Amino acid sequence: MSKLKNKVAVITGANSGIGLATAKLYLKEGAKVVLSGRRQDALDEVAKDLSGDFITVLADVSNPEDNKKLIQAATNHYGNIDILFLNAGIAPVTAASDVTEAHYNEVFNTNVKAPILTVKEALPSINDGGSILFTSSIVHKKGFDGLGVYSASKGAVRAYSRVLTSEVKSRGIRVNTIAPGPIETPIYGKMGLPQDVVEEMGKGFAAQVPLGRFGASEEIARAALFLASDEGAYVNGAELEVDGGLSQV
Repeated sequence: MSKLKNKVAVITGANSGIGLATAKLYLKEGAKVVLSGRRQDALDEVAKDLSGDFITVLADVSNPEDNKKLIQAATNHYGNIDILFLNAGIAPVTAASDVTEAHYNEVFNTNVKAPILTVKEALPSINDGGSILFTSSIVHKKGFDGLGVYSASKGAVRAYSRVLTSEVKSRGIRVNTIAPGPIETPIYGKMGLPQDVVEEMGKGFAAQVPLGRFGASEEIARAALFLASDEGAYVNGAELEVDGGLSQV
């Protein structure tokens, strides 16, 4: 298969979950892929099982200098970029009464500042007719206790993507957002909650989904392939909910 033959794709948060599943699918479809993550050991581990034309770049997207390093590494190795998938994100749980400045900064630095500044760094190197994708979430459409700051960050990403869609239209660059519902990814284990609480939370989420289950990272990856490929050539400025119907009913 070659829906992305010789396309250069940069994916943040690519050492696990949605980012890794997308990297694997893009490679299968002929893309040249730059995988970034903030843990070298995780990048080294996933690289063992990947096949195709790829490089890994250690980058903490919450650090503006690392965003510059990521784009420079990508362009130095492959030249211009065709697909920029801003997927990295965190979702620590904190009730509104317990929010601290540190919590707010951690979430917004990673989920909002990082993609915005990465886009700024990458725009001069994105080919006309290219594609920019963001990972949002359905949490900014529904209220989930303890995820207020996370929800706000994803709402900010969606708002930013709308404006970006207009600002890059003269170059034919398409901008779209994927809003996953509950997906089986490592993010749930990084919420700072006991394992039994995470498991109960998962059961609660799954029970609300009309399809009655969590989604898989590979299902989000297929949406990311559609939006980045010519099959999605007339989809622009959209947010695609991939959530088993959770946000729709």
